[in-house]
Amino acid sequence: MLLRDIAHSRTGDKGNRSIISVIAYDINDFSLIESQVTIERVKLLYKDIVKGRVERFSLPQLGALNFILHDALGGGVTKSLALDAHGKSLSSAILSMEIDQSMKS
Repeated sequence: MLLRDIAHSRTGDKGNRSIISVIAYDINDFSLIESQVTIERVKLLYKDIVKGRVERFSLPQLGALNFILHDALGGGVTKSLALDAHGKSLSSAILSMEIDQSMKS
């Protein structure tokens, strides 16, 4: 299944960093999301965009993960010549990540 089947996403930016949140629709799916939406997978997904490190923060009480993608916006939204490499396009990409539902408990 796709991540979008069990979660939604919000994005924001600050300077040359993109912030992506992944929020479970159902809190019971959070452990599945947390186990599979890893720093390594996010880094691989955005390998052509993210030039810096990726940080992940887990917010289990909210059923959410928050990722900070450093050096990811071509110098920042106001400096980048990239056409919409920000916001909705980045959240849509993460939601297309494949999730192995056989790991669901």
